Amino acid sequence: MTKAALITSLYQIGAIQFGEFKLKSGQTSSVYMNLRKIISHPELLRGIAKAMREATKDCQFDLVCGVPYTALPIATCISLDYNIPMIMRRKEKKDYGTRQMIEGEFKQGQRCLIIEDVITTGGSIIETASELENAGLQVSDLVALIDREQGGRENLSQRKYHTHTILTLSEILQFLLQSPLLSTAEQQCAEQFLAERTAK
Repeated sequence: MTKAALITSLYQIGAIQFGEFKLKSGQTSSVYMNLRKIISHPELLRGIAKAMREATKDCQFDLVCGVPYTALPIATCISLDYNIPMIMRRKEKKDYGTRQMIEGEFKQGQRCLIIEDVITTGGSIIETASELENAGLQVSDLVALIDREQGGRENLSQRKYHTHTILTLSEILQFLLQSPLLSTAEQQCAEQFLAERTAK
């Protein structure tokens, strides 16, 4: 799947939205990536998984782990399509049963690739990496579908994590502005967003 086809598909299923949104980081934005929608589109989900595997073909890892929750279906797809064992990080520790934060089978010292949908500040990835490392796993690489270019890559680099991404938000908006897909209101949102990004 080409970048153009991927962006077009994401827009057509409503995964790229324009308006006024509050992000997990607390920031407000006129552009929102609602990637939870991809789970209802198996062909697109598989295309994203393939792009991520291609982006990390030179990385060494034994396991994959999706950042909860949106990246879990992507990690599952990569696991199934490429026969790579998957583990899962809980967002909260259970107060019953094994009380483990990391589910699945793994061995101390194994290398784990983190899968994420969107990078903003990198906070969710750092939380996941910390839990994996606390469990005795090694984390050096992560892959995300979209980088919002809001400091996440830099934050992750400071912690010595190698970030691989398929698309940046600027790439997405520039492509959409050159396409006939956007409404007039959406064009204005995209142009304003890029102008504000350039001005910073």
